[in-house]
Amino acid sequence: MKRLSSLRLSSLRLSSLIVLCALALPLVFATGAQAVVLEGVGHASIYNGDLETARAEARKAAIRDLSLQYEARVSTHDTMENGVITESRIRLASSARARNVRIIDEYQSGNLLRVVVRGDISESRVGQCSAGESSRLKKRVAVTGFPVLYPDQARVGRIDDAGEILPHQLQQRLMEQGGFQVFGATTSRVFTDLLNAPTVWQGNNQLTNVLQVAREMEVQFVVTGVIRDLGVADPSAWGTSVLDRMQRGIGAVDQQRRFAADLVVYDGFSGSPVYQQRFATSADWDAGPGSSVGFGSEGFRKTAYGRSVNGVIEEMATAVTEALACQPFITRIARVDGHLVTLGSGATAGLRPGDELKLYRSTAYLDSPGATPELNDSRLSVTLDRVQPQSSRGTMPQLGGMVNIQRDDIAILW
Repeated sequence: MKRLSSLRLSSLRLSSLIVLCALALPLVFATGAQAVVLEGVGHASIYNGDLETARAEARKAAIRDLSLQYEARVSTHDTMENGVITESRIRLASSARARNVRIIDEYQSGNLLRVVVRGDISESRVGQCSAGESSRLKKRVAVTGFPVLYPDQARVGRIDDAGEILPHQLQQRLMEQGGFQVFGATTSRVFTDLLNAPTVWQGNNQLTNVLQVAREMEVQFVVTGVIRDLGVADPSAWGTSVLDRMQRGIGAVDQQRRFAADLVVYDGFSGSPVYQQRFATSADWDAGPGSSVGFGSEGFRKTAYGRSVNGVIEEMATAVTEALACQPFITRIARVDGHLVTLGSGATAGLRPGDELKLYRSTAYLDSPGATPELNDSRLSVTLDRVQPQSSRGTMPQLGGMVNIQRDDIAILW
């Protein structure tokens, strides 16, 4: 006989949790969705002198520690035979999300690295949509360039390629998560007015070409943004004289450098933003002369600033994943022939024979030629019977001409 119980941890149950899990360190718990600032500790072993990999692993461990401090769940799974427990397993997990995480302390002892991070922790929303049918499908996402608002700030360290390298790294992280079909357009710029971005003029779409990018790349979402700040705290600290270098060497000047970027996720069918957030951090720019050339260079990654920015990019990828978790899967109708409907997505998106998608008519009006098309529920569905890598075909109960379902209308799976 098996018995499965799940307990939600709280500060009032701390003592019982310590007994149950034999935890050596106390946990701090919070309730509700409001973010709190906490510190976490992580450890990792250094293999073959690879400090960067160890630091990344220690940082992940520290973030897990942050999440468990905010909210944790412990599950026990006991196996009983003849009234006697023969096996007992304990699982500890958390549904919290960590943002604005930065390393505040680092200590190395031999091959062991200890990292302390500080971040804003709140309740994660991903699990709320995990049961939906669309959660198993891979939504098509395009990542465009992140133009730099003040290019002159990139001169220190020659990181003027930040606008292309940052979205490329964000694209790689989204691909590694495996939940999307990700397409790169890192040289494309969505905004024509960087100062006012990501504002969109509804109706004429003059401040952004999101709809054009989404249509050309055949994607459901467009991820883009603007790098707002790459500035150093004290520009005079980066002189080339012997005195300037000496002052930097002894820490007599402020070497802090700022990073701030706006991240925006747009729906590619309507042009409406579904997520918008500013991410910011700061850390010492401790690169030696000529050691950092480029935003993604090895010299950049080795700086305290580069490590901090790398953590922010990880947070961006997590934010995109969470923002799209509750969104339905949408694809365009490529062809209608009687009862047959061909969709612009197939097996690579996770569709399979037997899937049923709702059909919506996309309506545009002559008096608003640039406006977002209006979607109307046709109250019909298409059931797939043939699925190919990039397309799929199915049948609907009525003739397309009778219900006005045609090319460029859309199909949705919730």
